[in-house]
Amino acid sequence: MNGRRLYPCGATRREFVWEMGGGFAGLALASLLQADGFFGRHARAAEVAASQGPLAPRAPHFAAPARACIFLMMNGAPSQVDTFDYKPSLEKYAGQPLPAGKNFINSGGRKLGYLTPAWRKFRPGGQSGLMISDYFPRVREHADKLAVIHSCHTDSHAHGSALVAMNTGKTFIGRPSLGAWCVYGLGTENQSLPGYVVILDKRGGPISGQPNWSSGFMPGSFQGTLFRPAGDPILDLRGPAHVTRDVQRAQLDLLGELNQRHLAARPGGDELAARIASYELAFRMQSEAPEAVDLSRETSQTLAMYGVGQQPTDEFGRNCLVARRLVERGVRFVQLYSGGGHLEETWDAHESIEKNHGQHAAEVDQPIAALLTDLQQRGLLDSTLVVWGGEFGRLPLSEGQNAPGRNHNPYGFSMWLAGGGVRGGLRHGETDEFGFEAVVNRTHLHDIHATILHLLGLDHERLTYFHQGRDESLTDVGGRVVQAVVGNS
Repeated sequence: MNGRRLYPCGATRREFVWEMGGGFAGLALASLLQADGFFGRHARAAEVAASQGPLAPRAPHFAAPARACIFLMMNGAPSQVDTFDYKPSLEKYAGQPLPAGKNFINSGGRKLGYLTPAWRKFRPGGQSGLMISDYFPRVREHADKLAVIHSCHTDSHAHGSALVAMNTGKTFIGRPSLGAWCVYGLGTENQSLPGYVVILDKRGGPISGQPNWSSGFMPGSFQGTLFRPAGDPILDLRGPAHVTRDVQRAQLDLLGELNQRHLAARPGGDELAARIASYELAFRMQSEAPEAVDLSRETSQTLAMYGVGQQPTDEFGRNCLVARRLVERGVRFVQLYSGGGHLEETWDAHESIEKNHGQHAAEVDQPIAALLTDLQQRGLLDSTLVVWGGEFGRLPLSEGQNAPGRNHNPYGFSMWLAGGGVRGGLRHGETDEFGFEAVVNRTHLHDIHATILHLLGLDHERLTYFHQGRDESLTDVGGRVVQAVVGNS
């Protein structure tokens, strides 16, 4: 062959020796990385998960009042200027365009109209005098419990990516959600229930779907578990009627032994370890999960307070009551969705604020107020953080001339927190005089996430997961705790 001797893959002798040298360099690099603890960080995490179980309770980074979180997700994005961000200037300048200099709006091709006042009246609530609109009269009764952050902003004006970002910190899919990070950091107190539960709207789930409660690159043990608010909370949870619990236990023991043998020969198998844990959790859940959503155990007064059995509050009232029962039983993170499917089935009020928000606010106002009351009466509010918000807000403009709807607004919107060590009766940050853009104490979604973790006793910079060569975190390289809303600040 013209004097050339071929080696595997068609390499010449020089190429073969060069590749051998690269291999020796790789061995040296691996040794240096091992000495630096590069591999040890990942190995220690795997060893903890295997020895204690991925959902075992873990101590927080520091003492904190909140032990659980209920996130009330208003899917579709409620309008801040019609709910919690009072802007009297909209009355003064009604019918006029936004002033010059605010022409960076990404309208998604939809028409931009004129400044439009709030569709319902704002009134002060509680001793704090927080201004809250008539869309939320029952929640207004709890104004002194709320820390309203008016200066939120995010990175996308599209529902799918913005909702994923609000849940995971990034606009692209594949990252762990907020609930997954919380359970990864703290475990859960009840080993017979999932640490992270998601209850969707009966009209459907968010358009971006499962990535909103995914565990991303973490083991599957940390992902959200979908619950139904009535009947068996999880589909196919019960086995065949002819298989007794003793037989099922024996089957799981045999399967567990075989899986453990397989895992012992292949250390670091996170997916298999998560699968083993999921089998055991499902077995325990068969007896405990149905009881957790059995509302027949609640008094008629409690059911009436949540609006269960009434319209339009029945569904969200049930979901809020289930959320209280879950955190009462040691579940770490519960997320409830209001609004399902798309467009007017959600809070996406392009056609009419009054029609859309009138419907959806009527569904959730009484149940949310009941949840805050119930948690407080049971001594759970101090240890349960309640978060309310959507993926972004809405423009203070009409969508077209004389149109009653509003388009998306990622530049400035409102969220609120209550319980769990939050300083109540507080307004933090500001949008401009029209409620369009965050201008004072601007609060990015990473700041919201950092604050939620902080209230649960987790340092967002220390809560990391080693993945593909770097320590990943929920807030990545950004995020700061909004200290003003923390009760002891």
